[in-house]
Amino acid sequence: MKLPIIFLIDDDYAVLRAINRDLRAHYQKDYKILSTASVDEALQALLDLKNKGEEVAIFIADQRMPQMEGVDFLCKAMEYFPNAKRVLLTAYSDTYAAIKAINEVKLDYYLTKPWDPPAEKLYPVLDDLLEEWQASYKPDFTGIKVLGYQFSPQSHEIKAFLSAYLVPYQWLDIHTDEGASLAKINNLLSKDLPAVIFPDGTVVCSPQMIDIAQKIGLTYQAKNEVYDVAIIGAGPAGLAAAVYGASEGLKTLLIERKSPGGQAGTSSRIENYLGFPTGLSGADLTRRALTQATRFGTEFLTPQSVKEISFKEGYKLITLDDDSTITTRAIVITTGVDYRKLETPGLSQFTGAGVYYGAATTEAASCQDKTVYIVGGGNSAGQAAMYLSKFAKRVIILIRRTDLTATMSSYLIEQIGKVSNIELQGCCEVVEAIGKEKLESLVIENIDTKERETVTADALYIFIGAKPYTEWLCDVILKDQKGFVETGRELNRYDQFKKVWKYKRDPYLLETSCPGIFAAGDVRAGAMNRVASAVGEGSMAISFVHKYLAEV
Repeated sequence: MKLPIIFLIDDDYAVLRAINRDLRAHYQKDYKILSTASVDEALQALLDLKNKGEEVAIFIADQRMPQMEGVDFLCKAMEYFPNAKRVLLTAYSDTYAAIKAINEVKLDYYLTKPWDPPAEKLYPVLDDLLEEWQASYKPDFTGIKVLGYQFSPQSHEIKAFLSAYLVPYQWLDIHTDEGASLAKINNLLSKDLPAVIFPDGTVVCSPQMIDIAQKIGLTYQAKNEVYDVAIIGAGPAGLAAAVYGASEGLKTLLIERKSPGGQAGTSSRIENYLGFPTGLSGADLTRRALTQATRFGTEFLTPQSVKEISFKEGYKLITLDDDSTITTRAIVITTGVDYRKLETPGLSQFTGAGVYYGAATTEAASCQDKTVYIVGGGNSAGQAAMYLSKFAKRVIILIRRTDLTATMSSYLIEQIGKVSNIELQGCCEVVEAIGKEKLESLVIENIDTKERETVTADALYIFIGAKPYTEWLCDVILKDQKGFVETGRELNRYDQFKKVWKYKRDPYLLETSCPGIFAAGDVRAGAMNRVASAVGEGSMAISFVHKYLAEV
């Protein structure tokens, strides 16, 4: 735990050394003593301390300094640490200035020089002030701070990225006193936001995800020249493949373009996963799986997108968006699915500014005592509704069907029915989103009667099914009409398969039309779309990788 700071400033080096010596002798065990003779140095130090999440308990400043008088310095210091105690060092002739400072900077005490003996004239005064400060002291957050506008797509993207990687952060809205104060002392303007302030004090304005990834220790460049298996996508299937691949001795690389966990990782509660009778969050499942895969030696590359797969002398070459290449003997595609976009007028304008695809856990706190709408009738929508109901005043689920029985698990329907602030509106859809800088209202149409109603909406969460993330795949890897990857026996239905498949054997159960390239989880045609089945397919894919590697 960081020690609170006693901060000294005096341009007289002899006085500075003397008080520094006395304070260290008495307070060094419980406080960090910092001192300087320069006002400029002091103000820069205060900015660094603030950004690092340090806390100043008390300022002791000399009144007569050539660069700035002590009272003026304490005024400046209040901008950084408004709750710190303030003590002025004065000569007898400065008594009037000290009394004036009591009103101007709420001076807590003024000490006249000399203060000998300190046991009588220094320590009792500071002990009382520090005891009073400790009584109301609340440690500042010491992790990453994100400063920006609540309804900003860029701010939402940063929060979602950090949440997905389970990195603790503090969100500071620029419209709050604390957010405005932090922006002011760092000289940040609107064009600089969102800004991320890291624990080492570094401030990065409008950062790219790759910038944040580097600062939090994520790896985005491959370390080895050749891998036994490269897994593309870190959802449940990809994580399972990584665990089994690395644990069975394969040199394993896991590549993720956004964040681990996939759609399951954004779920607030998974209650039907085997072995967890009370349920667990998608984030918790992801954290456990990542820890497990890393412990076995999986190399994790993120955030990196795969641009294409090519072939050279029996190896597979993976080209990333930065044009770097990775050589591997086998590939498992587990890129999963993306939430399907709702093509309704106005929605694209407010995506990340009141309209969200998934992200219930990331933005739930901003929905406190507000009215939110959810579009979709699947389990993801139900889990989001249950989670948001803990924050929002009203949660309204909009579906095109009359009820949820055909699309949602019965246990979730029962839970939703018991929550008083969750409402279900059947046979309706959103036809327009309205607002200025953020979502403000929705136009909802009854499918049967065509009647329309404009309602106030603070947020809209969309869960309307998914489409596979396979646009980047080469044509040699066959897909069905919806874009899902075909595998195993189903490939025999395609005339093109007979042209590209040159092996005497049939493709393995999860093998694509390219030997040594497998698909698992939701991206695969015919998948079950359940976390448990995705995990099973991911682990199964590794057994087929072993068979393939044994024959080449």
